[in-house]
Amino acid sequence: MKRTRYLLAASLACIVAGSGAYLHLIQSPQSQDVAAPVEQKMASNDVAQAPSTVQAKKESESQKESESQKESLPQPQTQIQTAAQAGKPSQETAAPSVAAAPPPAKPRVESLIASRDAPKAPPATASRAPMPGAPSEKYALRGRDDHMQSRAPSALLLSQVEVFRDQRERVPAASEPVGRDKFANAPENAFKVARDAPVSTFSIDVDTASYAFVRAQLNRNVLPPAASVRTEELINYFPYAYEAPASAGEPFRADVAVFPNPWAEGRKLIRIGVKGYALQQTSRPRANLVFLIDTSGSMAPQNRLPLVKQSLAMLVTQLKPEDRIAIVTYAGNAGTVLEPTSVSEKAKILGTIDRLEAGGSTAGAEGIRQAYGLAEQNFDASGVNRVILATDGDFNVGITNKDELKGFVERQREKGIFLSVLGVGAGNYNDALAQTLAQNGNGVAAYIDTINEARKVLVEEASSTLFPIGKDVKIQVEFNPATVAEYRLIGYETRLLNRDDFSNDKVDAGDVGSGQTVTALYDIVPVGGPRVVDDLRYGAQAPASDSPSPAEYAFVKIRYKLPRSDQSVLVSTPVDRASEHGRFEDAPLDARFATSVAAFGEILRGGKHTGRFGYDDVLRIASAARGDDPYGYRSEFLQLVRAAKTASAMQPLRP
Repeated sequence: MKRTRYLLAASLACIVAGSGAYLHLIQSPQSQDVAAPVEQKMASNDVAQAPSTVQAKKESESQKESESQKESLPQPQTQIQTAAQAGKPSQETAAPSVAAAPPPAKPRVESLIASRDAPKAPPATASRAPMPGAPSEKYALRGRDDHMQSRAPSALLLSQVEVFRDQRERVPAASEPVGRDKFANAPENAFKVARDAPVSTFSIDVDTASYAFVRAQLNRNVLPPAASVRTEELINYFPYAYEAPASAGEPFRADVAVFPNPWAEGRKLIRIGVKGYALQQTSRPRANLVFLIDTSGSMAPQNRLPLVKQSLAMLVTQLKPEDRIAIVTYAGNAGTVLEPTSVSEKAKILGTIDRLEAGGSTAGAEGIRQAYGLAEQNFDASGVNRVILATDGDFNVGITNKDELKGFVERQREKGIFLSVLGVGAGNYNDALAQTLAQNGNGVAAYIDTINEARKVLVEEASSTLFPIGKDVKIQVEFNPATVAEYRLIGYETRLLNRDDFSNDKVDAGDVGSGQTVTALYDIVPVGGPRVVDDLRYGAQAPASDSPSPAEYAFVKIRYKLPRSDQSVLVSTPVDRASEHGRFEDAPLDARFATSVAAFGEILRGGKHTGRFGYDDVLRIASAARGDDPYGYRSEFLQLVRAAKTASAMQPLRP
């Protein structure tokens, strides 16, 4: 009878105290002794497991309800309290003792809720020793007591368990904004009639930001916006084995080839390749560098400021002891965190970079002023003076007018201080501003999406990134109407120049760094081939001729300035039958790979000129022309093409 009374009392107490306790199993005295110290140790961690405020409200209402139930059941409650105080087992030695439930006046869940407001004050129940035979209260709250599997907890307790599980397992992921990127691009170049407009002029472009941004999007399983794809930057992301010039005094050599167009039967491609002279490490000039680092709040995510810090630290390891570095940061206001310091004090420089943190708005314009001021104060007339801006481009305080910033950078360029831009982040990346500043600052614009890209730009290609061997490099191609009916420049839409800009040394153009390669492709329709542009009804018609066509397709002229000169130098080469290959498969390997990359870029932009040529065709050509790939860049390209086949059309907007 006594055992039955104990069981009945415990059952009633569970109903009364439904907010926090459930029916305990009968345990032997031996298991009590083992469990008690473990429960005491685990109870000390309970404070951190508080449920949400909404759950606290529900538990408060449940407590009021349990109080009213308690008044209507005085006898069982008295029995439980007596059993708890006595802590004695049954007089019948054959029957095991009954575990007593905790007092309902202060349930365990309520104590945990209170601990949220006062985390340093543990609830009273946390310091109370467990009752004889009672399992751990922490296990009871989490619903994880292995000894309780034979009994089902109450519905209220199950809801509490879910709250704790959600709080423990639901870790908020760092998300980035979507759809606020700004890109510098223009509509694709159209075909031009060689008879009406035989001359094409453009500035070279050695930037690679577009390729890295496209890769970052595809790695998120999202197709990049068409405006973000600059086909020439995809092509020029890869090094090509063009013949190198013999000396820095004549730093460029042009390499031309003509071969069939694989995506349009009857058309041909003209490839123009330029390779710059590679400076030797011992002969390169000293570097006076100022790191201008955006530390605004938008730079906090791991793929922004933390990645920039790693990138710049790697660059420091590539510099010579006699080079100098200064660091300026900007967020709300700008400040110099490292005065110009010799790279021989590498530990001091790296320590300053490591201590940078993100926070505040973006006073980018003031930061640029301070950075250029430091570069000017420590100007090295015989060295390279450069500001390296690392930002997501989100200039939202200070001078926001792009033309005003552009003018400032241009004036500093005339003083011999150049600007390069390292872009990071996505969602609010201002590619348009980064391109404007870099183009007008005689520098490169790179996009750093991974630590491997940082290594490529700042370690493997540090010389080409930092040390120019030619500036204001322009290309002009004159097409022969006797052999070429129509032509189209693939890419370079933001780098087009007027015909008379070519000979004007006051017109700015792109720079080529040490050992850098530049590639341009023209899609041409030979005379007698499938025309893209119809003839005018009243225009002059080309005279028919049965005589063999002249030997030349076009004539290429390249104009450049040496780094310390303001007068340009002209080099030229013809594009003739000697440069032609009858089959695409016979074209130079680098020319075929560049063609596959160009086709990929054109497809990403909508495929207006590539017809039915698709990703599988790109893979076929690129795989056959991969060639020597020491860094794996070309293998990675194949993976990106495969990713584009299954990528989503657009990244979903987050709420």
